[in-house]
Amino acid sequence: MDGSRTDDSTEGQETVRDEGHVVAEGRRIGPVLMELRNITLRFGGVVAIKDISFDIREGEIRAIIGPNGAGKSSMLNIISGFYTPSEGALLYRGETRPPMRPYEVARLGVARTFQNIALFEGMTVLDNVMTGRLTHMKAGLVAQALWWGRARDEEIANREVVEKVIDFLEIQAIRKTPVGRLPYGLKKRVELARALAAEPSLLLLDEPMAGMNVEEKEDMSRFILDVNDEFGTTICLIEHDMGVVMDLSDRVVVMDYGRKIGDGTPDEVRRNQDVIDAYLGVAH
Repeated sequence: MDGSRTDDSTEGQETVRDEGHVVAEGRRIGPVLMELRNITLRFGGVVAIKDISFDIREGEIRAIIGPNGAGKSSMLNIISGFYTPSEGALLYRGETRPPMRPYEVARLGVARTFQNIALFEGMTVLDNVMTGRLTHMKAGLVAQALWWGRARDEEIANREVVEKVIDFLEIQAIRKTPVGRLPYGLKKRVELARALAAEPSLLLLDEPMAGMNVEEKEDMSRFILDVNDEFGTTICLIEHDMGVVMDLSDRVVVMDYGRKIGDGTPDEVRRNQDVIDAYLGVAH
């Protein structure tokens, strides 16, 4: 896989612009979906993120990387509504997003997975994935309990979406298996399935390859690319495996001690001396 899929300067790669959008290798990277402007996050006297700005464009795979403690997960928590920035603004589809709770952000079309798997261990794979459809359920509690009228129609429609996701991620054989019985790699795939069931416009992946062996990483990488290519889902991911990041990503933002030290295509980031020093521990 080529790590510079949307780099306008990449030799031998045909890239053109159409009305301000980037078209590369048959894929269309659209306008800015989300923009973070001068984001600062403080916990008391501790500054976790300091004055960081970057954007995420429709249809791209955007990576956030950096050493441990760089503030990557805190940034993802800001995007998903778990944290409210101390300073700065977050724009979604060109409009400033006010402070929101995570469920309100989910209703906007933002879904995520977690660094530490957050599944219902006693429930089956199918039931776990169905919870990803909660933001699409409008019927009242009584109608749902009686499985009547609108609630019945909603559940049938939601089940069809979930079954398609299960087929897409090739977990049909374990659909009735309690999640607690599954190996780690499959649990990660189930968590991805639950996020995809929400049909997000922006999918946030927090270390999707963490703890996986080589074969599991290859499978997850393939699924991430397929989600992006076939569904057109915009993806923002945090990952420590640099080989995976450079292969999958269109653009990479690099953080270190809460600051942004690099932002660009994988090739540009590879050549950035500040990034090299941060990862090698070289003093300036």
